[in-house]
Amino acid sequence: MGYDVHITRRTPWWEDEGEQITTQEWAAVVAADSDLEMVQVARVSPPGQSAVLEYRHEWLAQLSTHPQRDTHGAWLDWNEGRIVVKNPDEILLEKMRHIARVLKARVQGDDCEYYDE
Repeated sequence: MGYDVHITRRTPWWEDEGEQITTQEWAAVVAADSDLEMVQVARVSPPGQSAVLEYRHEWLAQLSTHPQRDTHGAWLDWNEGRIVVKNPDEILLEKMRHIARVLKARVQGDDCEYYDE
């Protein structure tokens, strides 16, 4: 399962009402940030398994400079007007704060706590 943290303009993040982050805005952020790369495919091999799990999404990006990107993933996924990261570490949270400032948004956890500062 895991815990999601969201870059969002909505309060709380799951509300239908409120301004969304558009795919055009997200693509522009990724294109302008040399630490980010639009990868569109995430692959992971769960520990102890030979199978490779794959997730595809047109708006999936990766923090390509993350020191553990090969094991951690470091993926950021646009979904329904927000950017979602599963189980972010402090490196990803710091990048999420930066992205949120650029997008005039906030960083909010599944339980509505803020990670802005």
